[in-house]
Amino acid sequence: MPGAALTRSAAPVAARAALSAALLLPALAGAAALSVREVAPGVFVHEGRPLALDASGHDDIANIGFIIGTRCVAVIDSGGSVRIGRALRESVRSHTKLPVCYLINTHVHVDHLLGNYAFATARPQFLGHAQLPAALLRSRDFLLKNYAADLEPPASAAQLLGPTRTVDIGHDVALQLGGRQLTLRAWPTAHTDCDLSVYDSGSGTLWTGDLLFVERTPVLDGSLKGWLAALEALAGLPARHVVPGHGPPGDDLQGALEPQRRYLQTLLEVVRAELARGVTLQQALRATDFPGRSGWLLWDETHPHNIARAYQELEWE
Repeated sequence: MPGAALTRSAAPVAARAALSAALLLPALAGAAALSVREVAPGVFVHEGRPLALDASGHDDIANIGFIIGTRCVAVIDSGGSVRIGRALRESVRSHTKLPVCYLINTHVHVDHLLGNYAFATARPQFLGHAQLPAALLRSRDFLLKNYAADLEPPASAAQLLGPTRTVDIGHDVALQLGGRQLTLRAWPTAHTDCDLSVYDSGSGTLWTGDLLFVERTPVLDGSLKGWLAALEALAGLPARHVVPGHGPPGDDLQGALEPQRRYLQTLLEVVRAELARGVTLQQALRATDFPGRSGWLLWDETHPHNIARAYQELEWE
């Protein structure tokens, strides 16, 4: 069945979504394929562009892709618009005739899931963290107001497809693609409150979603302390290849994790010290001497947000 639409009345919405999806079929068939790279046998990644969410091309900033088994295909995140989702679907078609049986969303952010609707006619099982439906519902009005242009006109809640199957913290879910097993893990609050990772045991490829940023400044929307704990747990996984939510995929999980761990740890220490000295958030936001700045892309757009979130979390410790 298609993913669960983000409305409070499921049955009428499902019917409308099915009708709209059917009307989309000609457009889907004519879309150009999204460029992808095979980072491990049967594992294909499209690397998003290092742009801010308010920039032109903001719908193509996340790493998304798919894994091909002998029975079917799993798509991991669908991009920041129906347009990108459509192009990703065409990329799948250009590499295999097998059906898409799963579409997995790693978290709630728009750049990872607004393309879900492009896969409605494929009728995959949509999967996500157990907290993803609630996170989507909270975001519904914001998405329709600010990202309507990234949906099919006229934009509607019926296009905001969420999971039909969820993954609880502490209860990993195994998916069989035929000759491949994927393990989905739901994480306690870290980057967001609904982060999910995907591990392909056949190739040793770990898709972290936005639990890991490479080169691009990490975005804190969940818990700073929780994120540091998640990074420690990720470091213990037996991955031979890693696909971050943003930035180049690679073959060194520990090396990819360390810069982000160092940045978040520094953020924790700096904010705790400023709170202890009575520095206000406004004063902290004006500071320009943060010791962890070097090398991160989109720093000015992202770091002030992280300071504010860290203050919010740590001021009542």
